[in-house]
Amino acid sequence: MSSILNALMDIVGEDYASDRYEELFTYSKDLGTSEPQWPEYVVAPKRVEEVQKIVYLANKEKVAIVPLGGGLTLAGLALPLKGGIIIDMKRMDQIIEVNEQARYIVVEGGISHGAITAYLHKQHPHLMHSEPGAPPAATVAGNIAIHGQGDLAHPYGFNTDMINGLEVVLPTGEIARFGSCAVGSGWYTMHPLPDLGFFLGWNGTTGIITKVSLRLFPYKKIREMDVFSVIDEELVPEILYELSHLGLSEDLITTSAAIPPMMNRIHNTSIIIAGDYEEEIEFKRHMIFDVTLAKYIHSGVGGIGAVSMERARPTISKSADWKKGGGFEYVGSIMPVSSYPECYRRGAEISEKHDIPYTVLGRVIGCCHAMMFSWFYAFNRADPETVRHAREALHETDEMVMEINGTIWKPAVFGQKLMMDRMDRTTLQLMKKVKDLLDPNGIMNPGNWEVK
Repeated sequence: MSSILNALMDIVGEDYASDRYEELFTYSKDLGTSEPQWPEYVVAPKRVEEVQKIVYLANKEKVAIVPLGGGLTLAGLALPLKGGIIIDMKRMDQIIEVNEQARYIVVEGGISHGAITAYLHKQHPHLMHSEPGAPPAATVAGNIAIHGQGDLAHPYGFNTDMINGLEVVLPTGEIARFGSCAVGSGWYTMHPLPDLGFFLGWNGTTGIITKVSLRLFPYKKIREMDVFSVIDEELVPEILYELSHLGLSEDLITTSAAIPPMMNRIHNTSIIIAGDYEEEIEFKRHMIFDVTLAKYIHSGVGGIGAVSMERARPTISKSADWKKGGGFEYVGSIMPVSSYPECYRRGAEISEKHDIPYTVLGRVIGCCHAMMFSWFYAFNRADPETVRHAREALHETDEMVMEINGTIWKPAVFGQKLMMDRMDRTTLQLMKKVKDLLDPNGIMNPGNWEVK
């Protein structure tokens, strides 16, 4: 065994550090189209002090480290592009505090969103957090490291807008706290302290998030999903604008997909509403369909696709594996809501070119301030040709996002380069200075957001 492996075992115990081939193989790939990238070691710490010691070791040995949450980014963001140590954070999964009246929860960064949802449902059934559309195994720290969004994006914004505090192990091994927790006042706010937002959206290249305080929101007794459908994609932006102006929905998502055939070329807007009383739900339905959307219904350009569907919190990934080969990846972008028609048309063209049934989705962020738009590309893992087509479609979509002045969301290295090529030079150099200051030995997830 190498001296590094021995040192890792001394830190976390023999059962939680390895360089065995079969375990490294598991960590060498994710669920997307990225080529395998092999780590040299994998380690699973349980406490923040263990994370700190691992980072000290990595600096001493000048070896790369890559923090890993649920491994569900699909875009290769947690693959060890330059080898080194994968730090699997999933053992750091404790719920530390729930403050009901202040509506926040403090958790360790490796906890999954599914675990938080289950805990709140059982222990605090009147509270909820913003849950991403990813599978339940997605972790809190992983989600905020990519500026994740969730099913409370409308009207509250990105999940990173819902953070009250952070604890981070810096690339030098020092532990820092941000928000009110930094001055010993609890974990209830990030304001009005100076903004040190060096860790959100950086893909784990500036530190390892070990604790997070998340805002909680009221969980209503009655929840349902209603669907409004139109054929003309040009109508979608104004419909979403009017629904967000009404202010009665909890989530707004527009989708269109080639499969099943009944959805092909139709744009279905899912309108999530919630309330504590039947009268409240009936009022919201009335205001949505009988008032706000009535003109589209009466003119025949839109119709009610469904009312009062049983509403499970949406797992968007369930709908995309039409190749039945266990694989899909998507390009996400942040766009103005007005871009929906062009995004839909361009994405469907790219899908058709690569013989992939199209699936497009747009989720409203804020009060129609932006839209998280995604193009899904399915592939069969056993068929290299479908993988190649999916990868090419992803790259073409990244380029298309740049052409229409969008911003690529959680970009892989290909998309990162496209954005950095267009980025304001002063901003780019500031990013480099921040990274050089925080990570003088260049050990944190190298290869991502690498400014030359």
